[in-house]
Amino acid sequence: MQEIKINAVSVAERFMRYVKIDTQSDASSSSTPSTAKQKNLGKILATELLELGLQDAHLDEYGYVYATIPATTDKNVPVICFCSHMDTSPDSSGENVKPIIHKNYQGEDLVLPDDTSVVLRLAEHRDLKNQIGNDIITASGTTLLGADNKAGVAEIMEAATYLVQNPQIKHGTIKILFTPDEEIGRGVDKADLKKLGAQFAYTIDGETLGSIEDETFSADGAKLVINGVSAHPGFAKGKMESAIKILADVISALPKDKLSAESTSQKEGFIHPVGMSGTAEQAEASFILRDFDNELLKAHGETLGGIVKEVMKAYPKSSYTLTIKEQYRNMKEVLDQYPQIMANGIEALKRAGLNPITRSIRGGTDGSRLSFMGLPCPNIFTGGHAFHGKQEWVAIQDMVKSVETIVHLAQVWEERA
Repeated sequence: MQEIKINAVSVAERFMRYVKIDTQSDASSSSTPSTAKQKNLGKILATELLELGLQDAHLDEYGYVYATIPATTDKNVPVICFCSHMDTSPDSSGENVKPIIHKNYQGEDLVLPDDTSVVLRLAEHRDLKNQIGNDIITASGTTLLGADNKAGVAEIMEAATYLVQNPQIKHGTIKILFTPDEEIGRGVDKADLKKLGAQFAYTIDGETLGSIEDETFSADGAKLVINGVSAHPGFAKGKMESAIKILADVISALPKDKLSAESTSQKEGFIHPVGMSGTAEQAEASFILRDFDNELLKAHGETLGGIVKEVMKAYPKSSYTLTIKEQYRNMKEVLDQYPQIMANGIEALKRAGLNPITRSIRGGTDGSRLSFMGLPCPNIFTGGHAFHGKQEWVAIQDMVKSVETIVHLAQVWEERA
């Protein structure tokens, strides 16, 4: 087995260059990509891939970046793809990100300089205990970092660079796909899988060092619209049924000690309100419903419907509509049909000197939908932590291990072809 030597400085500098580009997505936008600024990073990635010699590298009209690393073997190897998303979460600002390297971490509190109330504490970030002596990258305290998922983007780019510069490494044809709008659930809406031409894929979008994930939530979205009865508030007695107050009653009636995001863990599902707006006449709320089991997910929708129906009994003049739509399904249903994908991933992790951790994701990735679109796709770690907030962080050494895993994975598929 050939020794792989990844340049940690190059990985870190590449990542910090990418996070300075604001790529926040916007769920209220109907365009693809949802924000034009996502293409700013896409243009840079396409240019860097072309400069690397990948002649088909390009950014398409929808903000997707495609590229091909040609095979270095005569064997008939399945075409695999490595995929990451370029957008960052709308939950926290991604503008003017200032990445900071905290070298040789020794367990101390990391106080972020631009807002000293933002502090990373060992007691609150359990994975920090595994980072003693490592170099931690954070933002400066006023923005998210963007490790979700520019860590994955940087790792794929670094792995691509390494493979191109080391043609003695045997591998089949490798495809690269960078997507927009993953954070708002639209990451593969316009992905052209025929053009991509891959048989299997891996998203590089996970968290803890050594983890590989083959299971996600199944997900539905719900929209509740309350049609109340409006009246002048000075003369409303016996007339008004405020849609805002009805909606508040519904939210208040949701379970608190179970079926809520705040009170569940591991394989437990939930009903979670994510947005509200309205007037006395009409108010609406959006919810996400999550579970690993499709039958339980269906039951959560019925629970929500039952709560709404019960609340509405107190408001006989008002009406409502509750619409539940499928978002994505547990990718394990597909991945279990192709055991070699996980087997090869686990072998690559071992070759990188890691103890493979097979996990379930309390969330989803582009891989969830790609798997059901015909491109089976588990998820590999990036090393990032505390996603979507100002305390987001990643260790440079963990990023290096992710790059090593990608390179080993390309070799494993060639060897086992």
